[in-house]
Amino acid sequence: MSNRTRSILKAIAVILVLLMVVMQLQWVIVPAIVAYKFWIVVVAFGLLLISSK
Repeated sequence: MSNRTRSILKAIAVILVLLMVVMQLQWVIVPAIVAYKFWIVVVAFGLLLISSK
């Protein structure tokens, strides 16, 4: 896996977690994914594990 791909995966994971934190603080609410907050954070953690060396 190239460094660029690793960087993109890490950036996606960080964006997902930040979105979930903002939703938890109720600054932004996306009704379609409210029920999946936990699983989205788990997927973001998995992306970080995949992208680590």
